[in-house]
Amino acid sequence: MRVLLMTAIFPTPSNPAFGSYVRTQAEALQKAGVDVRIFVLTGRNRKLMYLQAVGQLQRRLVRTRFDLIHAHYGYVGMVARTQRALPVVVTFHGSDVLGSVGEDGRRPLFSKLVARSSRVLARTVDSVIVQSAEMAATLETDNSYIIPHEVDLALFAPVDREQARALLGLRRDRKYLLFAADPRISVKRFPLAKAVADRLAGEDSSVELLVVYREPQPRLALYMNAADCLIFPSYQEGSPNIVKQAMACNLPIVATDVGDVRAVIGETDGCYVCAPSAAELAEKARGILRAGARTDGRQAVQHLDAPAVAGRVIGVYEDTIRRARVRRWSRRHAAPDRRLG
Repeated sequence: MRVLLMTAIFPTPSNPAFGSYVRTQAEALQKAGVDVRIFVLTGRNRKLMYLQAVGQLQRRLVRTRFDLIHAHYGYVGMVARTQRALPVVVTFHGSDVLGSVGEDGRRPLFSKLVARSSRVLARTVDSVIVQSAEMAATLETDNSYIIPHEVDLALFAPVDREQARALLGLRRDRKYLLFAADPRISVKRFPLAKAVADRLAGEDSSVELLVVYREPQPRLALYMNAADCLIFPSYQEGSPNIVKQAMACNLPIVATDVGDVRAVIGETDGCYVCAPSAAELAEKARGILRAGARTDGRQAVQHLDAPAVAGRVIGVYEDTIRRARVRRWSRRHAAPDRRLG
């Protein structure tokens, strides 16, 4: 099976964290035997980039035979759907279906239009992969599969905390809260994380907030092992990889009830789903810092190991190709014979 995987987010030397989960999935599919060819949409002007990609896609399809196109994110899916020769699978990741959130917690008009266009797109492509039941319900289609992104359990694994701190140059006598996102992304709600850290630091001067982003995956795994607690106060999410990766490293978590976080955390001791309140988040984080223990969260994400998720994605590919062949056969044989009558 040869698949053209299309994406506008993919790691670069200057930004190794950008779309790392897309690369992880592509590599897992390749290891499983799928001939994955990656088409990364690039350009200085993001709007023109998608228009230019339409012609680039057509030229690729002329040069190489593919069985299916798999597009990541809604805009890329629109480019993929400009052709009709091949079946299209689109993976939606969250904001492209649910809409993005501004600093005030509200969804701007443009964000609502993007979400609406994604719902239209979902009805025109062959199959849709979403990250959570919430996203599936929002799309209201009968061609969706709920497959959260995989976790590289070989990379995100428990490491001795003191060893991780030594490798990162962090102090042994600090209590680190980890905020693993770009503070400028409003949906991640950095001001709430800072309010929690400030509250706890006012009680204990050894508490420090670590803000980590744009890091290669191996260093992110080290930070998770070096930290005492992940603080994840987002407004909304699909299926946040950071939470699953933290679980794989047995890192305690305090998070808001967004996306599938509650389902991922489950009944894991040392992990808490909280109201978006500095007081409640701080209360749970305070208990974590006092206990100084790790969790057994890794057991709860074993089913998200990359090979297992790749197998489910391949199942979607096979089902999509089979249904496309049936439709083509039906159209050929259902055409009316104009010689009759």
